[in-house]
Amino acid sequence: MELYFRKVGEQGPAMIILHGIFGSSDNWLGIAKVFANTHQVYLVDQRNHGQSPWSDDFDYQVMSEDLKEFIDTHQLTNPIIIGHSMGGKVVMQFALNYPTLSDKFIIVDIAPKFYPVHHTSILEGLNSIDLKTIASRTEANEHLKRFEEQEGIRQFLLKNLYRKNDAEFAWRINLAVITKNIDVVGHELWVKNPCQTPIHFIKGANSHYIQPEDERFISEIFPNFELHKIANAGHWVQADQPDAFLQVIKSIL
Repeated sequence: MELYFRKVGEQGPAMIILHGIFGSSDNWLGIAKVFANTHQVYLVDQRNHGQSPWSDDFDYQVMSEDLKEFIDTHQLTNPIIIGHSMGGKVVMQFALNYPTLSDKFIIVDIAPKFYPVHHTSILEGLNSIDLKTIASRTEANEHLKRFEEQEGIRQFLLKNLYRKNDAEFAWRINLAVITKNIDVVGHELWVKNPCQTPIHFIKGANSHYIQPEDERFISEIFPNFELHKIANAGHWVQADQPDAFLQVIKSIL
């Protein structure tokens, strides 16, 4: 699958950044521009997201293969690979499958464990928007208030809404496939052997995605892991505390 990507920076080591569920490559443009003078940053739309192709196949193995194909196609050697949330699980699966293709894996606020479905209300809200009759993104936002109270999350979700033509909106995400496979997003990773390559986890201190008891499970799969905690940050660490997040990334690099 030929994934859509944005490239920022023309020299230095390659860096790949993978977004989370409902996200897209442009969510990370601000972070990418910070590294543009020293790195070639590839911001990738994962399958069924952004401007990348849609597919009925949607799990961590196929998405890790998408990442492998992307690295091969662009002839990237030892890229730094960063993934947030769902993107972090893709990076972890890739590290387990291809542990020698990078020596810098960075996982943002997600563990390799099973997570129960917790996007039910959001998916109900998105699926209930009538794309043929909705007149504006503002109207869609008003509709979503019944399903998601946080304005920031609603605006994040509605970045996926675009005007298909003068009379109709459409989704950039493959909403039908994501809805059908939302339980897959929470699945544990497939582990044949532990990954010995050093791997860094960045946790928002206010986020519940990585709990203290998860560290033992992480160590069984990634024995050479390091956990970095960022104060006053939730799941979207890079948005909540961008300066602290960048400092951690720079220290890892």
